[in-house]
Amino acid sequence: MTTNIYLGIDMGSSSLKALALDADSGRTMALARAALPHDRRPGGGCEVAEAAIHAALGRVLGAIAGQLGPLAAAVRAIGCTGHGAGLYALDAAGRLVGGSAVASTDQRATARALNLARSHGAALFDDVGCGPWPGQPTLIAAELFGHDAVQRGELQRLLFAKDYLGFLLTGETATDLSDASTAGLVTLASGRWSQQAFDAAGLSDLSPRTLGRIVPSGEVYGRLLPAQAAACGLPAGVPVAMGAIDLLASMTAIRAEARGHAVAVFGTWSVNAAIGAATPAGEPKPPVAGVVNFGPTDRRLYMENSPSSMANIAWAAEALGFGSEQAVIDAAMGSPLGAHGVRFLPFVNGGSAPPGASAGFVGLRSHHGRADMARAVVDAVVALHARHLGRLAAHGLLPEALTMLGGGARDARLARLLAGFLGRPVARCGDDETGARGAALYAAISQGLDLDAPANAHLLAPCETLAPDAGDIPACADFLAGFDALLDSLAPAFTLTTGTTRMPDSAR
Repeated sequence: MTTNIYLGIDMGSSSLKALALDADSGRTMALARAALPHDRRPGGGCEVAEAAIHAALGRVLGAIAGQLGPLAAAVRAIGCTGHGAGLYALDAAGRLVGGSAVASTDQRATARALNLARSHGAALFDDVGCGPWPGQPTLIAAELFGHDAVQRGELQRLLFAKDYLGFLLTGETATDLSDASTAGLVTLASGRWSQQAFDAAGLSDLSPRTLGRIVPSGEVYGRLLPAQAAACGLPAGVPVAMGAIDLLASMTAIRAEARGHAVAVFGTWSVNAAIGAATPAGEPKPPVAGVVNFGPTDRRLYMENSPSSMANIAWAAEALGFGSEQAVIDAAMGSPLGAHGVRFLPFVNGGSAPPGASAGFVGLRSHHGRADMARAVVDAVVALHARHLGRLAAHGLLPEALTMLGGGARDARLARLLAGFLGRPVARCGDDETGARGAALYAAISQGLDLDAPANAHLLAPCETLAPDAGDIPACADFLAGFDALLDSLAPAFTLTTGTTRMPDSAR
């Protein structure tokens, strides 16, 4: 019997993962991960060295080929996904400018984004579906390299995380609408690159050539280079299919739209999203954090997000000496909801609502211990997701069904706490490789697989549903109301700590 294996690669914010999916059984035939260490820079910089990305890609692909053994010859296609935005800028030699990629959590363009939001925010939201934010490729490029980076020839190509992987695999540069739109670089109405976005960021010289062609997800756009194939042990010439941003790949892995589910992704970022009908021409768009054109003309992806979700717990693990994120969560459960009065502001990587948000403890006193601090962090992370989901619900964009994804979904206690804040059941997918699975499914689609066929339901990631404890719902509602009030009351204070500066006229 012929074996058909599809490989998905996912470049997350902290690690690179690869998964080999057997299309016949739905089993994961091989799985590999490699850490992506970040270099912290002054002013909130967060970069990943080019050499670290190359090494991680080589390790995971080599491990996949090793686990598959002779079945590596049955890999039919490869798909890639990755975190959105950040900066993957190539020079004339095809190397990352400055020898590093810039993560989407980078905060060096915060003041630039806030100033630009004041002058161009409404017009940009109307055109591209989001206002300016620090992790956008254009704002990072303008901040780090100057407005004439393209004109000088320093910046030759602008890629996204998944597309940089694809470039390393195939030598081809291309992207898809979901990444380009999430980054606020394409016009919602047409799906074409937005000159208004380039002009506002001060990078008017950007062009479709610099940004690459837009290819539909699930379509082949290159083949595995012989050198890459030889280095990792996979067959040369394997088709490489266009994937999508990791959010959409994960939603594909559980068929969120077909099942009528919104998602809450507990990853480095807090990402909360639902797919709904596109706003008719001439009508105002719902005032959410982001509206994404991901391809279908009648559908849009609506998002509420922040650069800080599980990143807060990772920070607490290191800063408070817990040693691991799991240890933070375990300690937190030794303190009650509300942590005896301690509150945490869950914005270690910044936030956009309130603008310029930063992290900190409020109400901390000498009698509080590490368990209370851990509980405050965990409560705030989950409450921030509930706050975001509430904003989607306020605009009629949140369906009844919700699935929790990402690393946080592996802990049922976090899922049950979210259910308590929402006052209704929450499904969770404890498989943290939904992004890689989704990328593998795009590879399978490129070879003719119909993911909507009932016979292929076995390819989806499994989920379980957890209901809140009825007795906890009133206390959760009280906590969430207080959390919302605290964040709203601190909005003026956040503006005092962002270090905003006036932009030069050339950046307007």
